[in-house]
Amino acid sequence: MSLVSALDRSGSGLEYLQQVVAGKYANVPIGDHMGFRMAEVSKGRIVFTGTPGENVLNLIGTVHGGYAASILDSALALSILSSLDADSNFTTLEIKVNYVRPITAGMAVRAEGNVIHAGRRVATSEARLTDADGKLLAHGSTTCLILPRK
Repeated sequence: MSLVSALDRSGSGLEYLQQVVAGKYANVPIGDHMGFRMAEVSKGRIVFTGTPGENVLNLIGTVHGGYAASILDSALALSILSSLDADSNFTTLEIKVNYVRPITAGMAVRAEGNVIHAGRRVATSEARLTDADGKLLAHGSTTCLILPRK
């Protein structure tokens, strides 16, 4: 399994992400560090699952907000990548995260990102982070600029 950057991909964003889910390409590197991985992908939709470990705790004993922000950012951005053709890339312009409930080490989580709008120059998406019972832990949104691939 090799780490192939989305910038170096051949084919559409969806084709590239399907190869990651299938195990042909390596998981999102930050996901390996933080304990989450891509589980499902379709055009405009992506799911990450994870179980945060003690390595992402804050000083009060709960999972650091950066964990939720990171898994949501991955779901938000890569849902947009899944909607792009082979000639397009993107960059994040803005991200917003709302925290609803605390996350604890060992808690199974699921982040689902969905594209809300995909125009020629701008795309937006929303994502929800839930626990195993479907309770909302955090949610977020992003705006991305669509760029031509070089």
